[in-house]
Amino acid sequence: MQTLNESTSVQQPKTYAQIVDEVSSWLPRNPAELDKAVTGAERDAILDAIRSLNDDARLGDSEAFYAQQRLLARIYGLHTLIPEGPSAEGSVLLHTITRLLEEATIEAEDGYIEPGLIDQAPAEPAAYLSWLKKLAREHRVYKHPYYREFIRDEATSADLRTYVMQESVVDGRFDDLLAMMQVGTSGAAKMEIAQNFWDEMGNGKPEEVHTHLFNKIFEVFEIPADELERSLTANALLSGNLAVLLCRYRQYYPEAVGFLGMTEWLVPDRFVQVVHAWERLDLPDIGIVYHRLHITVDSQHAAGWFHNVVIPAAESEHMRRAIARGTLWRLNSSARYLDERMPAVAV
Repeated sequence: MQTLNESTSVQQPKTYAQIVDEVSSWLPRNPAELDKAVTGAERDAILDAIRSLNDDARLGDSEAFYAQQRLLARIYGLHTLIPEGPSAEGSVLLHTITRLLEEATIEAEDGYIEPGLIDQAPAEPAAYLSWLKKLAREHRVYKHPYYREFIRDEATSADLRTYVMQESVVDGRFDDLLAMMQVGTSGAAKMEIAQNFWDEMGNGKPEEVHTHLFNKIFEVFEIPADELERSLTANALLSGNLAVLLCRYRQYYPEAVGFLGMTEWLVPDRFVQVVHAWERLDLPDIGIVYHRLHITVDSQHAAGWFHNVVIPAAESEHMRRAIARGTLWRLNSSARYLDERMPAVAV
């Protein structure tokens, strides 16, 4: 395992967890004060530590990968949650650390894409959309046995409790992802994203806001916030981090189109299995409203998304390539996440 260089001002080697804890301790600080306090050798040491952590994660060290994604998720909290006090959101040092983590994550995800696959995308928009769907249907994640076999017929209530905690990184904040994503859009795409967002907001009814309904599952299973963070696996954290990464940066808008569009297209079949399991286990009905609703809503959303967002964008070669990239990020990362969740291989 890589440690901080002994020639730096840091006296003791630091583990991955200690690196995460050190940077995390800076998050509630004033950004100007943080940048003034951490300079010189100390600044160089922490940046070297992040680079080493990324190198180890790239080489397959599972502890480094977990630390990488856990730290990135904590940093993203600055951009997705309202702080109760000072926030380091504007820190130059923290931005540098964030970019190191993001660039390593992007490089790793691109490494899972089959060379030359995106080059096969048709130029004609309707044919391109058919090609995207074919990619998904032929991908091993499509109708994955985790949902079709394990969740549907074997999962216990404890298994479902674990499942909803892992899913919270995307499902629990889909409205905010859409809000970030639609900045800068126009025309049919903006209207489609806005309609999707308004549906997520319960069409103006607070008691029907989808994140509110999702949180009812936490009440059924009595899941506290501290347990939620402790329970998240590296691949679950990655799923949430990829979504935030693509939605907060305007340059990744087309990747977000592919990532979120594929997320919604896969949801209905998956949630049918979750509802079946919930009813099989006779769990409180209030906890499954979110999933029942999205079986229908996400079918509609996916159709609208493909017609009003993907097809118009597909006139551009740049957009076609980037949408395909985001689609493959979603398919590949979801496959690894679901493989991990199968009882035979879960850690």
